[in-house]
Amino acid sequence: MNQQSQSILTEEDLASTVLSDLKRVVREYATAATESTCPDIRQLFTKLLDNTLKAQGQLFQALQQSNMYNTASPALRQELDKQAQQYKQTAQKTKQQLQQALGGAQQGTYFNPIHQEQSGQQQQPYYS
Repeated sequence: MNQQSQSILTEEDLASTVLSDLKRVVREYATAATESTCPDIRQLFTKLLDNTLKAQGQLFQALQQSNMYNTASPALRQELDKQAQQYKQTAQKTKQQLQQALGGAQQGTYFNPIHQEQSGQQQQPYYS
């Protein structure tokens, strides 16, 4: 029987899988090194960590040079500013709605259910 080895995964997929595994192994070795109480074991895991980091870095460089690793494109400053502005608007609307729901409380005063109970006020539900 003549069997040809055919890979279901492409070379890029295999290399990416190995890269992901190396990243996972780095985390595992780092955890083992930091949690080890025996200096010899700690040194062993530290050495394994260093070697794995070197292998991961070399594979990453090879993938990047072969255009097999796509990094995320940098976010445009304009898009970041737009998102920040939307966040500020949402925060302002939320603050206004909260103040209205609490009966027009003064700015800087926050809802405190414990204070309401102590002052004898009936608690209102947050929903209608």
